[in-house]
Amino acid sequence: MVAREISAGIWSVGAIDWDRRLFDELIPLPNGTSYNAYLVRGRDKTALIDTVDPSKEYDLVSNLIRLGIEKIDYIVINHAEQDHAGSLPMILEFYPDAAVVTNAKCRDLLIALLHVPPEKFKIVADRDILSLGDRTLEFILTPWTHWPETQLTFLCEDKILFPCDLFGSHVAGSDLFMRDDWAAYVSAKRYYAEIMMPFRNSIRGYIDTVRALSPVMIAPSHGPIYKDPAFILDAYDDWTSDTVRNEVVLPFTSMHGSTAKMVDYFTDALLARGIAVKPFNLSKTDIGELAMALVDAATIVIATPTVLFGPHPQVIYATYLANMLRPKARFASVIGSYGWGGKSAEILVKMLDHVKAEVLEPVVVRGLPDETALRGLDRLADDIARKHKEISAV
Repeated sequence: MVAREISAGIWSVGAIDWDRRLFDELIPLPNGTSYNAYLVRGRDKTALIDTVDPSKEYDLVSNLIRLGIEKIDYIVINHAEQDHAGSLPMILEFYPDAAVVTNAKCRDLLIALLHVPPEKFKIVADRDILSLGDRTLEFILTPWTHWPETQLTFLCEDKILFPCDLFGSHVAGSDLFMRDDWAAYVSAKRYYAEIMMPFRNSIRGYIDTVRALSPVMIAPSHGPIYKDPAFILDAYDDWTSDTVRNEVVLPFTSMHGSTAKMVDYFTDALLARGIAVKPFNLSKTDIGELAMALVDAATIVIATPTVLFGPHPQVIYATYLANMLRPKARFASVIGSYGWGGKSAEILVKMLDHVKAEVLEPVVVRGLPDETALRGLDRLADDIARKHKEISAV
């Protein structure tokens, strides 16, 4: 990605990764991603805000050279993860006199992860400011909006917020700024679901802090820049709220067809009761789409066959991820089948301990579902419909 000016004296100097399809060896990236870094030139000093993933450090260095940047005074690191800070050692080789500006927790992580010498750091606290001459950077510490050391950087005079991972999206694109509202919404929601949702309560506490800054532009570390900050702030208000929708997320797999028959019947039973349902066949599902569905749903019902004595491994994987993501679902249950024995329901319920949902009585049957099993699925659908009405799920 070539360097592009986002405002007078402020450039986007990061990189686009068109081909990356997996993040952290876990998160699918169907649209690639970008590693956004920003250069801010003041009258007296120049600051680089974040770096890029080490795989793209050549792009960052090339952009700085093409801009004729002979000196960088400050390298602001908002977050120690490698896709933000991984090129810091290389940048320090090119600009050895630069000070690394970050908070104390981030410094400790950067020393551990990248072996940056301790003497290179300038430590800032919450709401500290740093003058570039005619421009001022303000640092806002926002622990657990992703990692415990995460911070935001605000360019006061230009009212541009550099929020690190907050408000980002994994998408590789030619547009520097958000153009397509719907595409941007979907990408940002997917990013929130996969990465930010576990920190929902912490994030919610900082949205008002961001609004109070009255930014005219939000420039995250991944994805497009927002010239309409209300767009992404309103979306985060919704996603981080306690409001749930009249929806059931139904991840499943089936080995010999019994669980699939239960899923088909249960899906129809929910629809007949006016409940939206989103089934996900785990042998085919993009896990990112499942994560997106978990953002709003009032209920999670996990459907599994039994392998030896417990749930199918694909179901265990999906349940573990759901528990890590900590969605705001209010209710959960399990349906499925077994042959000669097992404790699938008990195992899966225990695996959802971080979701904090009320567990509705599971429906687990031996072999193919019979009339008794179908009545059990109807009973569970009735329970869900009643519970959704009690909490007025939208």
